[in-house]
Amino acid sequence: MTQLPNFSIKNSNSSPANTAEDPQVAPPKPKPKPPQQHPWLIVGLGNPGKKYNGTRHNVGFEMLDAIAEAEGIPINTVNFKALFGKGFIGNVPVMLAKPQTFMNASGESVGALVSYYKIPLKQVLVIFDDLDLPFAKLRLLPKGGHGGHNGMRSIIDRLKGSRDFPRLRIGIGRPPGKMDTANFVLRPFNKQEREELEFTFQHGIEAVRILVLEGKQIEVILEGFDKSAAYAKSAKAMEQLG
Repeated sequence: MTQLPNFSIKNSNSSPANTAEDPQVAPPKPKPKPPQQHPWLIVGLGNPGKKYNGTRHNVGFEMLDAIAEAEGIPINTVNFKALFGKGFIGNVPVMLAKPQTFMNASGESVGALVSYYKIPLKQVLVIFDDLDLPFAKLRLLPKGGHGGHNGMRSIIDRLKGSRDFPRLRIGIGRPPGKMDTANFVLRPFNKQEREELEFTFQHGIEAVRILVLEGKQIEVILEGFDKSAAYAKSAKAMEQLG
């Protein structure tokens, strides 16, 4: 048997593999990092201590507690003189705060939180009681003054006079007859008012979700227990913040 010669077939078009990196080929550019997503700071105003629990002046605390419960966010730490919690509404990071400085010094806590976490003012929502709104009505606005509310006055002062941050006002009505305003705001709600407030808090939670998730503001007016279906959520009421 004739032995065939050993040979290999070479491709004349091929060239030895070059393991060295071609100096003329630029390395791939790194992908740009997505812009940092700042959290929302949602603040409920009130006075600390059992003495003030359930009073009209503390309805901001109660609204914040309702938001925390609905979104599963524990408020169980203390940060910058506030009861504090971190979590999410949808996929948006939020921080919830209940200043413990007493109402008239709320700005000490809010100003420090805004400064430390570098939160844009358009993402600072303050929730507070309002004598000028009928009881159980809500109004969510993109900016405005303090309206004679000492907690809001303190916050605006600490934010160097800026009023360009959203606020959710909760109507507590005017004092009856000649009752002193200070006494009225420190009175607890009665049973019927409590029932109406449950509707108010549910509508407030929905309004805050719209604000945070869509970055839009919606003017919300709740007519009360008997007219809760009048909750306004029309497209015309929604405007870009700021």
